[in-house]
Amino acid sequence: MRPPLTENAPMSSETEILAWLSQQQEAMIATLREMVDTDGGSYDKEGVDRVGAQVRRFMDAQGIPTEVLHQQKHGDCIRATVEGGDGLSGGNSRQNIVLMGHRDTVFPKGEPERRPFRVEGGLAYGPGVADMKAGLVMNMFVLAAFRKFGGAPGPLVALFTGDEEIGSPEGRPVIEAEARAARVVFNSEPGRPTGGIVTGRKGGVFSVFDIEGKAAHSGGNFEAGISAIGELAAKITAIHALTDLKRGITLNVGLVSGGQSVNTVAPWAQGQIDLRYVEPADRDEVMARIEAIIAKSFVPGTRATLTIKGEFLPLTQSPDAKRLFDLYRDAARETGFEPEGEFSGGCADSGFTAAMGAPTLCAVGPVGGRAHTPEEYLEIASLVPRAQTMARAILRLGRL
Repeated sequence: MRPPLTENAPMSSETEILAWLSQQQEAMIATLREMVDTDGGSYDKEGVDRVGAQVRRFMDAQGIPTEVLHQQKHGDCIRATVEGGDGLSGGNSRQNIVLMGHRDTVFPKGEPERRPFRVEGGLAYGPGVADMKAGLVMNMFVLAAFRKFGGAPGPLVALFTGDEEIGSPEGRPVIEAEARAARVVFNSEPGRPTGGIVTGRKGGVFSVFDIEGKAAHSGGNFEAGISAIGELAAKITAIHALTDLKRGITLNVGLVSGGQSVNTVAPWAQGQIDLRYVEPADRDEVMARIEAIIAKSFVPGTRATLTIKGEFLPLTQSPDAKRLFDLYRDAARETGFEPEGEFSGGCADSGFTAAMGAPTLCAVGPVGGRAHTPEEYLEIASLVPRAQTMARAILRLGRL
């Protein structure tokens, strides 16, 4: 136990940070409400950038400088910095303490109007409330606390990206560049419903295959047609057969389209593939088998092409990341909870930072569940404790 402060004793940065954060729940909720009630699907650049403007206004009010890294198709990346340690805020010596999160959601335009932010029974609801706008809010307030009271053992960098839900096609280079200078990375995806954090994730490859057949009247000239949909069905069966649950490899053709009319032999078809894997070496093996299936014509005369649309790397726990987890868990115990490290089949930007050699923890954000559904929720009571735990962990990085 820390001895009580006397009336005239100076407060340490840690005491001030924790005390200030303990009073910020209502402010956090107000900030979160504005974000959730703003459209921000991954393909809605304008909406994601409106959420980015909210982040920048908050930072401006706290005296925290921001840099906008403009992206062509998707939401811009925002980089906010608070000096710490020796006062530096850049360089390639792996000194930066990185807080990371994405602003985009999976929901269609207009979803906040249909399901605006609300709080019922200690839970908050709304599109992206847990995945991961609450994590963004937490990062913002942690950064503000260190800006107010100091004490960071190195430069703090908060990175707010805009296209994670579709594999970070533009954000990935920004994330990897940040990881090269990162001492550690905290990715504030939602904490698990158990209260745990994520120490391992699957990698994922998201691809689309297009099939060309030949149109013909399905009654009057059937034999002249070449069915792209017939080829699609055969390829789906072969692709799904690559699933190996014991190895953690899953294949799912989750979207299909094709054909011209019900009375026409289908001249075209398309399928979209979700591949998930655990071991990095499995990625190339399975992709080679998928490519062989795409190259093969099950229906003679069809042709097909395969295009990778997005990709995540797996998050694996290095020895340095294990030490970071132990430090974080000790900080959580001081706050009043004890998280376990969990493995997730979902993908995240944390895989990119881990692959660059930066010790990384994921899902350190406030606790929530049922992401990507209308029932997505956030546990309001977890906002402050998770922020305090991150602050404590940052303050103890010198122990690593």
